[in-house]
Amino acid sequence: MDLAAVTLFVVIGRHNHHHGETLSGITSTWWPFAVGLGLAWVITRLRHRAGDSLGDAALIVAVTVAAGMILRVVAGQGTAFAFVLVALAFLYLFMGGWRWISGQVLRVRRH
Repeated sequence: MDLAAVTLFVVIGRHNHHHGETLSGITSTWWPFAVGLGLAWVITRLRHRAGDSLGDAALIVAVTVAAGMILRVVAGQGTAFAFVLVALAFLYLFMGGWRWISGQVLRVRRH
């Protein structure tokens, strides 16, 4: 689900900014965040966390966005403060959102 959130973020962003939805264009924007997400999951697992809480989502989003932005700079791609804020908000909404919904479903099933 996290990878789907990153992919959706990239596709919507490229579409809204008229950057095109070619596979190469999407991939060039997507890979820094995908690598950041991979790093976030390694950190989550090293902390012996399941990754299913809203707190875990906050850490996963923070690492994903921080690493993604650093990799974008290294790759010669741009970053802007507004872009960082949008990335944080969108990814937490979707990554935190699926965790919240999942938690609600599990609570209902237990009762």
